[in-house]
Amino acid sequence: MKLTTIFAIAATFGAAFTTSTFAQDKLRIGVEGAYPPFSSKESDGTLVGFDIEIANALCAQMKRECELVEQDWDGMIPALKAKKFDAIVASMSITEERKRQIDFSEKYYQTPARVVAKKDAGFEATAEGLFGKRIGVQRGATHQCYAEKTYPGAEIVLYGTQEEVFSDLVLGRIDVQLSDSLIAQESFLSKDNGKDFAFLGGDQIDVPCYGEGVGIAVRKNEEELRDGISAAILAIRADGTYAKINGKYFPFDIYGALPNSN
Repeated sequence: MKLTTIFAIAATFGAAFTTSTFAQDKLRIGVEGAYPPFSSKESDGTLVGFDIEIANALCAQMKRECELVEQDWDGMIPALKAKKFDAIVASMSITEERKRQIDFSEKYYQTPARVVAKKDAGFEATAEGLFGKRIGVQRGATHQCYAEKTYPGAEIVLYGTQEEVFSDLVLGRIDVQLSDSLIAQESFLSKDNGKDFAFLGGDQIDVPCYGEGVGIAVRKNEEELRDGISAAILAIRADGTYAKINGKYFPFDIYGALPNSN
């Protein structure tokens, strides 16, 4: 979508947020709660993290009450389609495969994937280097697509949560893991249990698997909600709300480049 078009949507919806049907009911948001620092749970069960705060900020911008609904990652899309919730705010990459089932807002952040292994692992993050190795990834994530495509000679080990991936890497049950680079840095490499590990190779980039950013998913044929969310993303970027949330979790702006304005 062209940048000028996006801002036109923002202008159209900006005046409507206070009077439209957006203000008349709750917006049920599917969240994972097991993907720190994007979403996790405190000891008392409170949901916290970047995704959680972004979801609440978007609801506030759209004048709707947020109802956060926890959902295991691999059941996110089926639950959305079954109307368990209205939108997904769970670091879901916008890919062509997913767009065949659901629709997406404009992106709200974009960070690359990277491989993590023991320091001085003695092999490279290539198809040849990882031949015969065990690669841990979260089941149903874009990293599964990339690992299966890029490392055909490796054994791909699937996990329900990213925390389980990191745990088994420490225990030596897998040789490497593949995940979002920011997740790996903030939730593992910067912690005590990740002190013996490091990134292996550079950014892993593949548009067919990883798409072109992380968006908020909605059901097909719900264009008003989709466009309202896209406008709200731009609005919280413009008024500083996004920057304030971003700064609580990350030392740099994770939004990435602006949408293509050509």
